[in-house]
Amino acid sequence: MEDMEEKKKKRVCVTGASGFVGSWLVKLLLSKDYIVHGTVRDPSDEKNDHLKKLDNASDNLQFFKADLLDYKSLTAAIAGCEGVFHVASSVPSSKLPNPEIEIIAPALNGTLNVLEACSEGKVKRVIVVSSLAAVGMNPSWSLDKVRNEECWSDMEYDRRTENWYSLSKTLAEINAFDYAAKHKLDVVTVCPSLCIGPLLQATMNASSLVLISLLKGDRLSVENKVRHLVDVRDVADALLMVYEKPEASGRYICAPHAIKMSDLIDILKSMYPQYNYPNNFVEPNNEPRASSEKLKMLGWECRPLKETLIDTVEYYQVAGLLEKD
Repeated sequence: MEDMEEKKKKRVCVTGASGFVGSWLVKLLLSKDYIVHGTVRDPSDEKNDHLKKLDNASDNLQFFKADLLDYKSLTAAIAGCEGVFHVASSVPSSKLPNPEIEIIAPALNGTLNVLEACSEGKVKRVIVVSSLAAVGMNPSWSLDKVRNEECWSDMEYDRRTENWYSLSKTLAEINAFDYAAKHKLDVVTVCPSLCIGPLLQATMNASSLVLISLLKGDRLSVENKVRHLVDVRDVADALLMVYEKPEASGRYICAPHAIKMSDLIDILKSMYPQYNYPNNFVEPNNEPRASSEKLKMLGWECRPLKETLIDTVEYYQVAGLLEKD
C-alpha cells in the first residue's frame, strides 16, 4: 500500500538544492507533498543539514551527489522524475582569471547536460532558472521602453564590458530554448532579479551580500542606479507556478520591485536608523526598467517590498550577520 501511495506522489528534481533559491524551492515542494531529488555536491556535507530539518524531508527528500559537468551523475538524479527545476548556477564573487572555463562553460554545458538527461529520462517539463542579467544588458534597448521577455542581453556588449555572469546566463538560456526546440522538450525559463529574503542555508550567498554591505556601512558611496529586487520566497512560488500551469511557456521576468538605491536606503533608514548607510550617491546613466507583467498575468503575486526588507533585516540581525567584522 505504501508503494502505491508513493507512486501517486509527484516526483521532481531540483539542481543546486542547498543554495539560496534552491532551499526555498525544496521547502515549498515538500510542503506540497512532492518527492524531491535534490542534487548537491556532497550529501554528507553539513551544508545540507538545513534541508534535512524541513517538514516532510525525512520521507520525501532524497539527496543525489551530482556535478553539472558530470552527465551520468545528472541522469541518476533525474531518473524517475516527471519535472526538473534547474536552479544550480555559478555566481562569480571576484575577477576571474579564465571566465570561459570558470563560469561560462559550467553555465552553458551544465544546462545542456541537464536538458539532455531530461530528454533521456522523458521528463515532462523543465524549469530553468535564468536571470534578469540575461534580459537587461542591452544598450540598444530604448530607454522609454520597459524591458520585457523579448529583450535579451547583448552578448558582444557583455564580452566588451567583461560581464561574464550576464553572458553565461544569456548563453545558457538561449541554448536551452534551442535544445528544447530540436528535441521537443518542454522548457520554461524564469529570470529573477536580485533575490533577497531570509536565508535557510548556513552559508552566505552573493545576492544577500548586496543588502548586508549597505547595512554594515561597508561603502560610503554607491551608484544610484535602479535595482530590481524580488523576495526569494516569491521566486520559489513563481518557479512552482510555471511548472504546474500547463499554459506557461517561454520565459518569465521575475523582478517586481524597481527602486533607486537612494530610495531603498531611505526606506531602510526609516525602519532601522541605527546602521551606517552610504551617504554619497553617484548618478549613473538611465536604464529602462523591467516588467513582470507576463508572470503576473499567469496568476503570480508577490510580497510588498517593505515586508521583504523587514523579514530580511530581522533575519540578518538574529543571525548576527550585521555585526562589524
